[in-house]
Amino acid sequence: QVQLVESGGGLVQAGGSLRLSCAASGSIFRIGAMGWYRQAPGKQRELVATITRSGDTNYADSVKGRFTISRDNAKNTVHLQMDSLEPDDTAVYYCNADPRWSYSGSYSPTYWGQGTQVTVSS
Repeated sequence: QVQLVESGGGLVQAGGSLRLSCAASGSIFRIGAMGWYRQAPGKQRELVATITRSGDTNYADSVKGRFTISRDNAKNTVHLQMDSLEPDDTAVYYCNADPRWSYSGSYSPTYWGQGTQVTVSS
């Protein structure tokens, strides 16, 4: 099994920045791609960004140019740097991981963190 623990959420004003972090433990060898989903009240779950073990990234159109996903394979961590935050970015953000090399929004990753709240005030 793989355990994922997120940190770094909080309250920020529009235009501000936050950095989310996720630490993986357990059966690390099972992990291929990692990423972040988010879910806002009354909205569908949205895949925000993914990153492969080699560092290839993919982003939702809604966050391109504002968010940056990064990964440290030696430390088994993944980060999401969020800049120019907007009120529509308010959601619970979930770290995830999967044995697959990569995944898209139509796929539900195998491993999930407990989520961290991000609230952006206008």
